[in-house]
Amino acid sequence: MTITEPVRDDRPVADPAPPKTPQGQSRPPSQPQFISWVTLAMMTTASVANLRPAPSMALYGLAAVFLYLLPAVVFLLPTALVSAELASGWTGGIYRWVSEGLSKPLGFLAVWCQFAMTIAYYPSLLAYVASTFAYVIDPRLADNGLYVAIVIVVVYWAGVLISSRGTKAVAGLSSMGLVIGTLIPGVVLVVLGLAFLGQGNASAAPMDSGHLLPPWTGLASLVLIVGNFLSYAGMEMNGVHVSSLREPGKQFPRSVFAATGLVLLIFILPALAISWVMPGEDLSLTAGVMQAFQGFFDHFHVGWLTKVVGVLLVAAALGGMLAWLAGPSKGLLMVARQEGYLPPALQKLNKNGVQRNIMVAQGALTTVIALLYAFVPDVSSAYWIFSVITTQIYLVVYLLMFAAAVRLRRSQPDRPRGFRVPALHLVAGVGFAASLAAMCIGFVPPEQFGGGPLWRYLLTVGGGLFVLGFLTPLALLKFRKPHWVAPEHRESPVR
Repeated sequence: MTITEPVRDDRPVADPAPPKTPQGQSRPPSQPQFISWVTLAMMTTASVANLRPAPSMALYGLAAVFLYLLPAVVFLLPTALVSAELASGWTGGIYRWVSEGLSKPLGFLAVWCQFAMTIAYYPSLLAYVASTFAYVIDPRLADNGLYVAIVIVVVYWAGVLISSRGTKAVAGLSSMGLVIGTLIPGVVLVVLGLAFLGQGNASAAPMDSGHLLPPWTGLASLVLIVGNFLSYAGMEMNGVHVSSLREPGKQFPRSVFAATGLVLLIFILPALAISWVMPGEDLSLTAGVMQAFQGFFDHFHVGWLTKVVGVLLVAAALGGMLAWLAGPSKGLLMVARQEGYLPPALQKLNKNGVQRNIMVAQGALTTVIALLYAFVPDVSSAYWIFSVITTQIYLVVYLLMFAAAVRLRRSQPDRPRGFRVPALHLVAGVGFAASLAAMCIGFVPPEQFGGGPLWRYLLTVGGGLFVLGFLTPLALLKFRKPHWVAPEHRESPVR
């Protein structure tokens, strides 16, 4: 296949006949279900905001405000606006957008990277879970690599077992995560921080105007901002709901700006609260949230609440993991069965209709990566490396999405769209440039990254991006066979 192979237009030729009632009468078409822009703003906030990145930004104190605002303007808003236009004109998600805008192989690369980023994402997420749960049993375990590796392996495979059964409890658990694991602990953290300062205690991080910007000591001083790009990832998923608004052109931008404000509050205020009580040199990137809670609770003589908050944060993180576990792999499976991108063994479903073989293969790689925690002296450094690899792989998706949006505006200008981005070329250009700059900066070790040699960092991050993000999908494209296409998607021979 060449990279210029056209994509079949799967739009229906004619509207289907109206459905019939049991008496044979035509049933009137169902009325569209509309949602308010406020509802969409809350849905977007729930899919993006969490407390996990707060420790990495708390290292910068007051400068965290700038480090959150900058990627919000140059990445978060362009992503939300561009994905809304694409979703309102083309169904099928990122694969359809990139396939029609660029080519099918690049569409596969996009959907593959959406899946592959989870291979590095789960170890970093579950390292956070392990360090958080350590404060429930023994805080000294938070920096124990062997303990973290065991938790990652055990919890991940338990998640695979649950997801392979097609449990309906996953949806309920993940929906409660925003409230019990983000909003409530976040509000408590900020309130305790304000009470701490109100008692006349000095902030651990300077809060004066001289620290509004991070100190410039070279590119390494800005590297942690790359993590914020992944923090904002997920805005494109809610673009599919743009057609559910009564006035998309007016209401979707309103929803995006409202969600952006809420997301920034959830990200910035807890990060500042952590910086008030935890000195940067003592802050763990995996256990920083729990360090702050323990510091506040001990100060107010209610230390026993640390374990309660730890349980809430762990429950919310596990709910999020279960919600994400089957999602990207299911999207990859659907594309693979249609186009034959994966071997038949990986396309098989279990009796519950779940792509268990893909999750098992993913789990084998996740286990290997998790075991690295047992051999890396600094758990925070390992956590940061896997976070960067995750971001690098996911940024490939956004680079392709922005390029496809511009190409589709040129190649299909008359395609009906429920929402059109004003000055699309400028908005998409800013998003593309920001994503590319973030990818380049990600290869610079942060100041907090131990004292390891540069070549080791570059080899780890670059190798992870190359092998997971490019080499594997290129190999699948090169060696795929015609019989890999699922029988229901094979074209009937012409007689």
